[in-house]
Amino acid sequence: MSRSSVHSPHGPENEHKTMQSYVVGFILSLIFTFIPYYMVVNEVVSGTALLATILGFAVVQMIIQVVFFLHLGRGPKPFYNIVFLVFTVVAILVVVGGSVVIMHNLHYNKTIPDQTKSLINDEGIYQIEGTLTGACRGQHDNHQVTIKDGKVSPLYTAAKQCDTLTFINEDDGTRKISFGQHENHGSYAGNTEIEVKKGRNKTITLSETGAYQFHDHLHHETAGVFTVTK
Repeated sequence: MSRSSVHSPHGPENEHKTMQSYVVGFILSLIFTFIPYYMVVNEVVSGTALLATILGFAVVQMIIQVVFFLHLGRGPKPFYNIVFLVFTVVAILVVVGGSVVIMHNLHYNKTIPDQTKSLINDEGIYQIEGTLTGACRGQHDNHQVTIKDGKVSPLYTAAKQCDTLTFINEDDGTRKISFGQHENHGSYAGNTEIEVKKGRNKTITLSETGAYQFHDHLHHETAGVFTVTK
């Protein structure tokens, strides 16, 4: 028997190693599937810790799949395959981790009623199953408030319900518009804070009537008032 036939990639020895790899990979996959399932069902951890744990087990599962089933690292160029795996894991962690941070900030910066109000107004959902939501329909007048050199112009804005109010930032820094008095913040139409970057503007729909104060959370002397009437 020739040497080439003995070392054939399809020989009995290689087939045995491949079967072993599949069996080990299958057992590890079951273990790393059962552990997070057990933690969720029995509430071993919760909240952000649970999410981070599940994400960690997901990454381990991916490594198991590519190593034991796709045989990553055993090909003619194992080094490049491993480098590719590392960059893939990093990309997944960046994307998923960034998404988790964004969702976490959105959740804790707004209460559930505020989130609902903001969504309803942003999407213009004025009616749900025949019940009016308070959101506005159609186009109305737009009012503009300009922030320049730390001063608000005009200081007072009188508007009608369903008009829009645009905050224009002509200063160098970012403005974080909060509602209510400083250190006693409230919300307006589901908005607790509006971030307006340098040279940008943000518009809100004035769906709620009343008199409201607003100020820059970082520089509370930058403030103004608007009223909304029917």
